Amino acid sequence: MENPDNMDRMTTLSQVMERLRERGIHREFRMNEACEMKYEDSDKNYQPGELTILKTYRFEGDSNPDDSAVLYVLEDNSGNKGIIIDSYGADSNYPGHEFDTFLRDIPVNESDEYDF
Repeated sequence: MENPDNMDRMTTLSQVMERLRERGIHREFRMNEACEMKYEDSDKNYQPGELTILKTYRFEGDSNPDDSAVLYVLEDNSGNKGIIIDSYGADSNYPGHEFDTFLRDIPVNESDEYDF
């Protein structure tokens, strides 16, 4: 993750995930084979309007474009917070267009609370 304004900020996916874990955000939202978005250890199916993206972090490998990833911090309409991690570029963790379409339909309300 590039930080041109502050080179002391965290720059790796693992550093950001650890900081989020310290704040109690460690469960994942995942899309299953049926293209249903689920919260880890839950049976709830989410629609895009039931989630909000609070922060997006992009990471790029120094020497290999295959090392690109994006981490989203999300909150559901009940206040549960979690993450989605996805590779981006030529390879995604989620094949097909359903994941991209679902993600684009989630409202975004970027929060400074997660500026690390």
